Amino acid sequence: MPADSLLLEDIPHDRHVPGDLAMWCFILAELAVFGVFFLVYGYHRWRDPVLFSHGQQQLHLLLPTLNTLLLLAGSAAIVAAVRAFALNRQRSGRRWLMSTMLAGGGFLVLKAIELGGKFAAGITLSSGDFWMFYLSLTVFHFLHVVLGMVIVAAVWWQARDGRYAGAAIDGVETAAAYWHMVDLVWIVLFALIYVAR
Repeated sequence: MPADSLLLEDIPHDRHVPGDLAMWCFILAELAVFGVFFLVYGYHRWRDPVLFSHGQQQLHLLLPTLNTLLLLAGSAAIVAAVRAFALNRQRSGRRWLMSTMLAGGGFLVLKAIELGGKFAAGITLSSGDFWMFYLSLTVFHFLHVVLGMVIVAAVWWQARDGRYAGAAIDGVETAAAYWHMVDLVWIVLFALIYVAR
């Protein structure tokens, strides 16, 4: 077995909530906002299923499916970063953080292409209920991915001087918690907006 392999059993297990409590409060508030958005979307879809079905038929699944894979890859990378820093493998941890940022950057590029196509087709918030929800939810989530990348980039920057090691990895765990929230919201959004017919 390679000496630098990241095994879960190699990491000390002290039971605690990972990351910063303030970030968890922020995450819960964000999940509540998205939850209300999703409930209102579901209600309007229930009231006018034909309109929403027609809107969904104009969406292509390739880019959002690739984006789902990118965010999942980003989540896997940030889990690997947490493990690496817990084992004081600084260089490996920074590489995994960079991988998370690259996955997020790929998501933003593909989402910008998708949204650009819709704007070029004349679709706006006033193009109907479906498009109002589509644009509001996807742009709101887009901004959360941007914030997630800023948080991960800040942790990567601070990790250059060996700040995170062993038990002192709260910053990395905080970034990971936020990134997982962004990922979770996208999966629900992807299912509701693109897949469920």
